Amino acid sequence: MKQTVELFVARQANGRGKIATPGSNGQLYCLPQNSRLLCMTGVSRRGSVVCPVVGGVYSGTSYVESRDGIHRTKPVTSQVEVNGSRQNNYITVDESLGWPANAIMNVVMDPDDPDPARRFKGLGHAFKREPVISAHGINWKKLDMPSIKSKDESNLSYHPVTRTFIATVKTGGRFGQSQSLTTSKDFGSWTQPKLVFQADELDQALGHERIRTRFADPTLKPPEFNIPQKYGVDVYNFGVFRYESLDIGMPTMFHKTGRVSKDRPGFDDLDLPEKILTEVRKYGDWTGFHQVQLACSRDLKNWRRAANRRPFIDASPMDGGSYDLQGLSPPSQAVLRAHELWFYYTGGQSYAIISSGTPNSGGAVCLAVLRRNGFISLDTGQMNGFVLTPPFKLTGPKLSLSVNAFKGELHVEVLNEEAGVVAKSRPITGDLMSEAVRRAQGDLAKLAGAKVSLRFTLHNGKLYSWWLDPDSS
Repeated sequence: MKQTVELFVARQANGRGKIATPGSNGQLYCLPQNSRLLCMTGVSRRGSVVCPVVGGVYSGTSYVESRDGIHRTKPVTSQVEVNGSRQNNYITVDESLGWPANAIMNVVMDPDDPDPARRFKGLGHAFKREPVISAHGINWKKLDMPSIKSKDESNLSYHPVTRTFIATVKTGGRFGQSQSLTTSKDFGSWTQPKLVFQADELDQALGHERIRTRFADPTLKPPEFNIPQKYGVDVYNFGVFRYESLDIGMPTMFHKTGRVSKDRPGFDDLDLPEKILTEVRKYGDWTGFHQVQLACSRDLKNWRRAANRRPFIDASPMDGGSYDLQGLSPPSQAVLRAHELWFYYTGGQSYAIISSGTPNSGGAVCLAVLRRNGFISLDTGQMNGFVLTPPFKLTGPKLSLSVNAFKGELHVEVLNEEAGVVAKSRPITGDLMSEAVRRAQGDLAKLAGAKVSLRFTLHNGKLYSWWLDPDSS
């Protein structure tokens, strides 16, 4: 994965403020329109981003547009008066509301709703989740329905095939912050949120080692406190979206490095919204850093951790001018652009509230780019490696795969239930995103319905994924 420059940077008139989007507060879409791809974060067909910004002159939600997913403009929305002027890009469900009630947190576009006034849907309020709707993503209306119980983090996606809205909300668990999940078919009736993802003992062991490694690395920004007795890991946010036949989960794992006492002096000098100030006076705060990991599921209930729990999106080094130095919020979905997946996520230079308002405490919407189907790979060097799939019923006559064997070679064999080879491929070479396997022996069409296994033998390459296609043309 390659991480590129920040796209939308949080800025206030007084230079202060934190941004929290899009992982916890919006999604970006690519929609074909007039032969162009338009990237958006849950609002406007012109391409836009909804950004909750906390602190500074105004605490609320701003609106930004982008036609290419990288460059942006800030249209004047004239909804909120700040310093005697409405010449700004803030949006709100009700001008009379202040933060956190005025926040528009998570946004999706629903192309299937027959009512154009409900084309965009979101969750409002920063400390509970109130369903809101909009025709174009600029003017929002709160729905008359119960809110979804949550702490200060949530995520939202929409699966157009099943027409299902998927929301994750922060709850408590064994090791602290955890994630519950709720779904809706109509954005009105929601299932009871149920705990589906939380940290375990292995997360604690791995987390302690990663915290020590972090403090030992001079290229990465260290958290403010380093108190080994307070080390711990929990789940700060959980992005969930449908990709092909799987539900992909992107948990933000919060690595706690120290406890900030509620009696610590100086909170009153940080220009915090009253709600946050009340919380830190009551509970204190933590120092630490985030890493975004990978998980997958086929039922949204049982989640399998991927890639040995290694980071999928991690912090950038300090010398690169990036914003994603400590705080990370996960993508809410993958944006498909040609043969790439674009992931928009939140990057924060700092996490802890005690650093709020300092010169290096800003945030931005960041972009990470991945090859399609390239979430995880099985790699080999000069020595051959092989992998054998579990037996499965052969349902399609065409086998395709994604592999980088530019300097190597891949062979595929089809085995029957007796482990006999019934088909094999020609040698496969090159960096291939979606390549139909050409056979050297056997015919998959004649094996339709049979139970088979696939054996991949790879030399000096990376195998990303394989799939069966019913189209034999």
